[in-house]
Amino acid sequence: MKLWLLVFPIAVTVTAGSARMPQPPPSSKQLIAHRGASAYTPEHTIAAYRLALEQGADFVEQDLQISKDGVLVCLHDLTLERTTNVEEVYPARFKTDAGGARSWPVADFTVAELKRLDAGGWFDAKFAGERIPTWQEAIDLIRGKAGLYPETKGPEVYGSLGFDMEALVLEQLEANRLATPGADARTPVIVQSFSADSLKKMRAMGTRLPLVFLVSDRDPARDRWLDAAGLREMRGFADGIGPAKSLLLADRALTARAHAARLSVTPYTFRAATPADHAKVREEMALFLYDLGVDALFTDNPDQFPRR
Repeated sequence: MKLWLLVFPIAVTVTAGSARMPQPPPSSKQLIAHRGASAYTPEHTIAAYRLALEQGADFVEQDLQISKDGVLVCLHDLTLERTTNVEEVYPARFKTDAGGARSWPVADFTVAELKRLDAGGWFDAKFAGERIPTWQEAIDLIRGKAGLYPETKGPEVYGSLGFDMEALVLEQLEANRLATPGADARTPVIVQSFSADSLKKMRAMGTRLPLVFLVSDRDPARDRWLDAAGLREMRGFADGIGPAKSLLLADRALTARAHAARLSVTPYTFRAATPADHAKVREEMALFLYDLGVDALFTDNPDQFPRR
């Protein structure tokens, strides 16, 4: 059986037991809901993921962290204070850095303890009571409706604590029968990371899932990765590049170079904070998709994605 995965600048035909084979370009662009529909709902909550599905997301992103008892949970930050009421629920369980700043690391709390936290009230009182979802809960909600786009967050940090984030991610995908390309045509999976080592490790572990290497405009090594030689090197461990959108504006030939290296291009992040900005963000996304030729993009506003 052959399945079409439109996740690269070239489509990919996946045949069981065979290598990836290039095929003609896809005709559609892909919408990735950044942390869910996070312009309208608290990020990385079931409410955010559900609204992203309602707004037509092709993929829903999950940033992954690890609880004290080794459970993958969906949260952007390594710590809890920005998007939960952890300071109220666990006021004494903070860590203090050299400058005296307090933080509450995710890895210091079991999943049961994390489930006590309000992950929605910080955004709007009407979302009070939203909880931090486990990755399994996210998979259960999204499966069959859109693709999964997990990110390994801080894998080196968790490695120093004795966790193997890459193994946990791939094992959970295996348990859900989603660990191979085309395993569920309605639920494609793409794994992303800012850590080249994390992607290299997953490739060495044998995964054939598409991997996307994220490149920040604040990364001192960004120029090394974005020239022709760096992109060719990247192709050894990734199938796509996810650059900060400012990098594409500064170097409008980047998409063509990446495509020449057989890498997809998926910039981040497109957002409109208020309805007054919706027209502007639609125009911005259209510029990247149809003028700069990117293959997909991350947006907080899935409903504003300019499909053609």
